[in-house]
Amino acid sequence: MPWDARKKLHWVLDVAFREDECRKRAGNAAENFAMVRHIATNLLKQENSLKKSINVKRLQAGWDNSYLMKVLGVNTI
Repeated sequence: MPWDARKKLHWVLDVAFREDECRKRAGNAAENFAMVRHIATNLLKQENSLKKSINVKRLQAGWDNSYLMKVLGVNTI
């Protein structure tokens, strides 16, 4: 991964998900949560109906279940 892309990913993870403040250290918790954050970042980047930042999309998904389902790619009736 090029340096710029890695730097941008770390910035998104740090700002949107506050990854540097995470204190999960027992067992595999840190790796598991890092993987979940990466998956969430990828899903939020792929969702294009809301033209906002990753942080705003993450907050919107937490507030609005229909938007969360759209991010997850789940078809609702």
